[in-house]
Amino acid sequence: MDASWAFLLFSNHLRGPIIRSAEAHTGRQIQVDGKFDAQLFLAHPRIVADRVTIGNPPWTAPGVTAEIGHLVLTYDWPGFGHWWRLRGIEAQQVTLSLSRDREGRANWQQHAPDTADGSGPPLIHSLAMPAARVHFDDRIRRLKFDGILSAQDVLSAQHMPTALRVDGAGQLNGREANFSLNCDTLATVASDRPYGCKFTETSSGSRLTGNVTVPRPFDFRILDSRFEAEGADMKDLYFLTGVSLPDTGTYHLSGRFLRRDRHLEFQDLRATTGHSDAQGKVLIELKRPGPSHVEVDLQSQLLRLTDLGRRAAGREPPDPPAGQPKRVLPDTSLQFAETRKRDTVLRFHGQTLEAGHVSVKSVDATVKFGDGIVTGGPISGIVRDGKVRVEFKIDASGERTAAEVDVRASNLKALDGNVQARMTLKGHGTSIREVASNASGTVTAVMPHGAVRSSLAELASFDLRALGLMASGNSADTGIRCGVASFDVQDGTLTAQRLLLDTDPVLITGEGTIDLDSESLDLRINGRPKHPRLRVRAPLLVRGTFGHPSFSIEPAKSAMQAGGAIALGVLLTPVAAMLAFVDPGLAKDSDCAALLAQAQGGTK
Repeated sequence: MDASWAFLLFSNHLRGPIIRSAEAHTGRQIQVDGKFDAQLFLAHPRIVADRVTIGNPPWTAPGVTAEIGHLVLTYDWPGFGHWWRLRGIEAQQVTLSLSRDREGRANWQQHAPDTADGSGPPLIHSLAMPAARVHFDDRIRRLKFDGILSAQDVLSAQHMPTALRVDGAGQLNGREANFSLNCDTLATVASDRPYGCKFTETSSGSRLTGNVTVPRPFDFRILDSRFEAEGADMKDLYFLTGVSLPDTGTYHLSGRFLRRDRHLEFQDLRATTGHSDAQGKVLIELKRPGPSHVEVDLQSQLLRLTDLGRRAAGREPPDPPAGQPKRVLPDTSLQFAETRKRDTVLRFHGQTLEAGHVSVKSVDATVKFGDGIVTGGPISGIVRDGKVRVEFKIDASGERTAAEVDVRASNLKALDGNVQARMTLKGHGTSIREVASNASGTVTAVMPHGAVRSSLAELASFDLRALGLMASGNSADTGIRCGVASFDVQDGTLTAQRLLLDTDPVLITGEGTIDLDSESLDLRINGRPKHPRLRVRAPLLVRGTFGHPSFSIEPAKSAMQAGGAIALGVLLTPVAAMLAFVDPGLAKDSDCAALLAQAQGGTK
């Protein structure tokens, strides 16, 4: 028997004990269906095996973690303070099936969660794994990758390792993606020296770059990273990171990420898109068992809602077919499943928030998520020199999502007066449109006094002169004694209880409904003059939809007015004289005083 036969016999004799030892050490089933060589009498002993299958650990579902066509493991001889130590890995024809469930159980973990801390992979000094097929599904980070990954030592002209290069390409969260890492060389890695990488990821028009440092290689529970991202839509970062962000236009985002075991921090966050900016931080405490805790603290100099959403990203849905009205209320369905997985507190402080033509100053908001319940409030801001305060609650813990909102406003400037208002609504649904379509409650707005200028009549969307308000043609202010708008809301329909504007020359009243489901208007506005010299014109009809309101004069009375304006003026003279004496007091005392108290209730 020559030396080669003796070595082969020795290797085959060690095959069973080595595999059983590896299974006992890893807790996994290991199968070798090809050759197996244990080359022990070398400066760096090696194990060479073909057609290797490594199963999942017992804390995950049955299955296979890795299939390797050809595997070479190189070891250091036992020395002071260590036993056999893995030095290098060479793997070819590799398929990796890596997964982690929502409870944090992963098949790549060395130990079952919460049973041992572990310190990550061993400090290997060489890695070669060309064109490995990788299937990766992380339910916690919401990342799913299916593609090719290659890892290879970069060698100098003298065949000395100078760096580690990792490249990947494939489908990341359903989109084509490419990524690369340029890392420090593995040849000199040491447990007391930080190990660093620079990374680049691209997908769906977004590009993410930065660097990451592992202070204690390769214990990934401790990480320091800086990153920068830019692209056409911030929402596309989901396809790179698994983090859900809002739709935007062209954006830029930068920050720092720190991990200290189960404590995660995003610091120095800075984002810009359009004319909007935001800065802040995010703190995350991972807890097992139980939901994680998240705190988000953001500040902004200017936040324009037009810079956010599908329209800003160029993803606005197509206009409805001809003949169907374009809706105003958003119908985006809000998802609350994540609120059951973590407790979140969001704080926002904004110098200016622009919502359409409305500018809100000194915005201060707190929103809390947890156990399927979202609560907001107090949310406050300054609008037209008045204060607005909002509180809301969305309960998605049951079979049907319920929502309620309480909006209070004090001293809002309008028509040279101060408006006090309050809106309390309750409904159910997962979008603003759905909740509005079945909402019930009250809407009240009161202006105890004020003035309206003639110039406003020219600028208004409807003709105030049709109500006799500006019949005198005087450019001076017209005094407002009282203004009231009070609606009862049932099943998504606002029914006017009081619509009244009491001015010096005329008393304006109204009636009708507003349907939040169809977003349609059906209001009738009347003007009753208080002075004999004023002539009343026909009632004003407000119809159409929120997106396309229409204003017209009631047809029958318009024809009567055209045929006998002088006679109408004579007949109404005594009535106008009586209204001038009676109506102002009644309007101010019975309508304004009581409804003002209702609108001001609880407003601070």
